[in-house]
Amino acid sequence: MTDRIGRAGAQGLIVDRRELMKGGAALGLGYGLTGAFGGPAQAAETPKKGGTLRIGMEGGSASDTLDPRSFADSIPLNYGYQIWNGLIEIDNNGNAVGELLESWEAKPGAKEWIFNIRKGVTFHSGKTLDADDIIYSINLHRGDTKSAAKDLLSGITEIKKLSPTQIQISLNGGNLNLPYNLTDYHILGVPNGFTDFSKPDGTGAYKLETFEPGVRIVTKNTGQYWKPGCGNFDAIELQYIGDSSSRLQALIAGQVDAINRLDPKTMDIVTSSPDVSVVQTKGTGNRYAFVALCDTDPYSNVDLRWALKYGIDRKKIVDTVYQGYATVGNDTTISPMNKYFAKDLAQTLYDPEKAAFHYKKAGSPKLEVKVSEGAYSGATDAALLYQESMKQAGIELTVTRVSADGYWSNIWLKDPFCAVYWGDRPAIDLQLSQTYLSDAAWNDTHWKRPDFDKLVLAARVEEDEAKRREMYFEAQKMIHDDGGMICFAVSDYLDGYAKKVMGTAPHPRYDMCDQRIAEKAWFA
Repeated sequence: MTDRIGRAGAQGLIVDRRELMKGGAALGLGYGLTGAFGGPAQAAETPKKGGTLRIGMEGGSASDTLDPRSFADSIPLNYGYQIWNGLIEIDNNGNAVGELLESWEAKPGAKEWIFNIRKGVTFHSGKTLDADDIIYSINLHRGDTKSAAKDLLSGITEIKKLSPTQIQISLNGGNLNLPYNLTDYHILGVPNGFTDFSKPDGTGAYKLETFEPGVRIVTKNTGQYWKPGCGNFDAIELQYIGDSSSRLQALIAGQVDAINRLDPKTMDIVTSSPDVSVVQTKGTGNRYAFVALCDTDPYSNVDLRWALKYGIDRKKIVDTVYQGYATVGNDTTISPMNKYFAKDLAQTLYDPEKAAFHYKKAGSPKLEVKVSEGAYSGATDAALLYQESMKQAGIELTVTRVSADGYWSNIWLKDPFCAVYWGDRPAIDLQLSQTYLSDAAWNDTHWKRPDFDKLVLAARVEEDEAKRREMYFEAQKMIHDDGGMICFAVSDYLDGYAKKVMGTAPHPRYDMCDQRIAEKAWFA
């Protein structure tokens, strides 16, 4: 969730297919990851054990659960990675590296894949990880399920156990992106047959002690973690602190040791504090947007969608709300750092006259956008500036503020026009499949184009690099020209830490060390 790409000088995603099809695929992201400032460099030091890490975070609600299939925001990701492990991990350089699945290899055509399961891993209950657990963990997100990862695994036709430590996955068509699909944060390793997620049994460094969604989560170290040098704290206390000012004050006062989503407007305060350091990530970021449901009037009218796109002054929002710690967005969620990013796609600029033209052509309907700081930091201010720029086009936009609590369960995917954000995905197919395919569980614009669906599925198996690039460009052009997403900015990750917190580093996917801060960090 982050970026200030204009200064990053990135080279984009460079995937070597031979590496992708045999083990840890190097993405070669070229992200301009900035690192820490306002504090000591986080060098390769020997981790120390002990202490309780206190985290204050935005990005959750009282409706959060312990079922990974339902995870939808930062806090569930964070406690999810405390308790469980993923199947495949994205490292700090953007490489897909083995986690519970240690290595893999595809047969020619990428329709059949062999995955080797890591040996010597045990669940908190004492059970040894084996092939049955991995198969069950994947199948939780297939078939009759509400998991947002369902679309990523829809091409799987069979999962076969070859041995206690090896499985074979067969697909209905070649998919070079399968290892990246398995990095999705919903797909965590659970024991075979496990159903009671209120009493989670994971392979992570920490075991659940207290679960009070909307208030706090407490976990304790198991003392048996399988990753060397990781899981260094005795305990983790994760507090829900939705207000950015309250989070910062808690950090400065020493009440917490780590916070996410620093408000760019407070960076002068942060950098002047002697006890606080900042980790800033450039090159990929949260896509801040407003989304309209394309199957709901009046947003079903493409002219109205163009009015919404021409009527927003993106640069003013980036400069005013985010103080330059972001770059202007262009109405898709594809990272500007991605190898297949459509960099030649025309940037939609603020144009009140064009906005007024399309609005009138659409019948001049009443417009209302629902926003909350629970959607993303600065959402309310961004909406008010949006309202102001639309007014200059003669368009009245009503801004309605709603509660942060329950925003993602009550407003997102349901309200016809609201604020949303999207994080990065390590492969373009993941982003397109989760966000834009007609039957995607998280298609939050309800935009449906059969020709788009067909194009994405064809690109998934196209081995000619030039053709594949052309197909992904066309897919992005369809989204840009016809879709219901008004993506106005791509943010930087800005994490705040007490200076005693070591082991922090920028990550190309999510903030707070890919939400693995509890696993990666330690106290000086």
